[in-house]
Parts: sequence; C-alpha cells; structure tokens
Amino acid sequence: MRFLSCAVIGVLLSVAGLSPLCSQDPPPSAQPPTDQFFAGIVTALSEGSITITRNVLGKPTVHTFAVTAETMVEGGKPKLKSKVTVKFVSGDNGDRAVKIILRGAVPPPKKQ
Repeated sequence: MRFLSCAVIGVLLSVAGLSPLCSQDPPPSAQPPTDQFFAGIVTALSEGSITITRNVLGKPTVHTFAVTAETMVEGGKPKLKSKVTVKFVSGDNGDRAVKIILRGAVPPPKKQ
C-alpha cells in the first residue's frame, strides 16, 4: 500500500512538471506604445524636429522629437525660448511628438 501511494505521488509530480508555466500577459511588443510627456523650453526648432531642454535638480536634460504632419500644435506656433509640453510616443525611429502645447512666456531673469 505504501509503495502504491508513493508511485501515485511520483506520477502526479512528474506530470505536473511537464506542463510549462505560461504568463497571462501578452508579449511587450504586442502592446501599443504609451503616451509620455516632456515639458521644458524650446532650444532648437526646425521643420522636422523640435528640441526641448529642462533642468531637474540642476542637471539639464535635452530631448529631441520628430515633428510630422500628424503632430497637433495647441496655443500658437512654438518659438525659441518658449515653454512647451510635448506629448510623445517612442518608436523604432526615435521619439515622435503627438501634441505640442505652448505654455506661458519665460520670465526674464531677476536682477540682484
């Protein structure tokens, strides 16, 4: 009887080990790209791209986005040294601007 119960448990354990564990989530490449935001000051502007710079804790971060015909611009036309927020998606060819939102003007530096 003891031998029979050990054999049944052994068979159940070996069958359980044969079934691979599968994740319920789809592979990351199948998910659509998520929207991201980047806010800062325009430092370079051309027909096909816009470059934004921002300072976080004293460290400058520069980001360049591709501008296409599908890119929506809200609040006017971006100019150098204007504050903007860029909604973008990352792709194989880099980051593409989906929407550019102009913010208030950059205040002049304070004189001390």
